[in-house]
Amino acid sequence: MFLEIVTPEAILFSSEVDSFSVPGIDGEFQMLNNHAPVVSILREGTVQIHIHTQEHLEMDTISGHLGTHIDDDKILTLAITSGTLELNENKAIILAD
Repeated sequence: MFLEIVTPEAILFSSEVDSFSVPGIDGEFQMLNNHAPVVSILREGTVQIHIHTQEHLEMDTISGHLGTHIDDDKILTLAITSGTLELNENKAIILAD
């Protein structure tokens, strides 16, 4: 599936991913390939992006906010304060603050 994370200032992440998890208002949840369409409000927390490889990642220079998980270099993390998620037809967009 394709994931894009944007802020009012820039595109922080734009790439194919295996899955990702987000901090929803009722708790953390994960999105996998072919997931049903979803629109959700996000709360403060960490977005975890599960990637197969880092070879073809396209990250903007401001994406210095993205880090790798301590235990697994195939998991990228991004702290957010709030946001909105829309997933439809294997394309997810997170509008983050």
